[in-house]
Parts: sequence; C-alpha cells; structure tokens
Amino acid sequence: MSAPDRSEKARLANSGVWPRQARIRAMNHAPAEGWLVRDAIPEADAQACLDIYAPFIRDTTVSFEEVVPTLEEFSGRIRAATATHPWLVLEVDGRVVGYAYASQHRPRASYRWAVDVTVYVGPEHRGIGAGRRLYGELFERLRRRGFQVACAGVTMPNPASVGLHRAMGFEEVGIYRRIGWKAGAWHDVMWLQLELLPATDAAPSEPRRSDD
Repeated sequence: MSAPDRSEKARLANSGVWPRQARIRAMNHAPAEGWLVRDAIPEADAQACLDIYAPFIRDTTVSFEEVVPTLEEFSGRIRAATATHPWLVLEVDGRVVGYAYASQHRPRASYRWAVDVTVYVGPEHRGIGAGRRLYGELFERLRRRGFQVACAGVTMPNPASVGLHRAMGFEEVGIYRRIGWKAGAWHDVMWLQLELLPATDAAPSEPRRSDD
C-alpha cells in the first residue's frame, strides 16, 4: 500500500484513523504504567505541544485556526491558560506525545463554573488510551478545583473525537450548523457537555485557580 498523500492524511487526521504501521508502532509504546501525566511548563513544553498541534491547523478542520502560531505566542498561551486552569502533558519515554487543557467557557461572570476542554495527541499514540489518560487526569483536577461543567466542540465529521468524548461521559447538547469556513467548505460543530460534579440546585463554591 502506498503512503497516503496530503489530502488523504488530512482525511485520516480528521477521522482519527491512521495507517496500520503507525498504529503498530504506537502499540509498542502502549503500557500505560510507563506514561507520565504532569503539569505543562510553558518554556519547556511549548515546542512539543506546538509540534503536535500544528498539523491539525495545516492539514485538518479539527482546529479552526488557519495560521500556525509562533513558538513565543504558543508559550504565552500555555502561560496564560495555567494562570487559571490546568494544562497537562503526557510523556512517554521522556517525550511529550499529547496534551490537554481547560479554558474559560465564556467571559461573563456566571459562566465561571464551566470550562471548555481540548485534547490533542500525536499520530503514533492515538487509539491506545492517551486521550482518555489525559482527559481523566484533567477532569480530576477540574473537580478538585470546583468546576461544574466541561464543554467540548467537535468539528464534524470526527467519529474518533466524538467517540472519545462519549466514552468519557459527555452527552451531545447541540450542533452549530455551517459555523466555520475552512479548506473551501462550511463545517458544522457538535457541542458536548459533561457534568463534572453531581448536578444540584445549591449555590456552588467559587472555583479555585490552583490545586492547592
């Protein structure tokens, strides 16, 4: 079988399906007990995270960004995000292979218990539990800080991402139709939601900015 061309790579990236050889290589690094999930360090981890993220910008509609940010800009994003929400990386054999983070859902004050969550994993470590590992730790951090609801937007179609979110307990709450234009076409975005803490009518405690 010949290697996929650029357009085929984009389709595979959007669908979460990657060539068999890459998945076999990933399985050789699959023992989760050897994985390390830790807090991101902006200056140390920005390049590795950006290397994972950039192909999603260039080759897919997973991200609606159109221009790959500079390293300085991306490092600043991590620094700004971690001032209020967790940003985690997954290391395998000392190398960052994925990351996940939470961010403010909306700027209005009453939204402060809700977060948007995102996870990105490099191609050789998809489909072997890396996304679940990152999300699982991220959600525990969010729960400890007192956040109530996690939201995720998924450009359609993306069965791998939808499957991951549903496996983590997310439920579909709606679809924005023709909300983004990229790669010469309009795209829908599905929104999914997860109750991080049991839903009650009681007034919640203020969410904390750190795990302390």
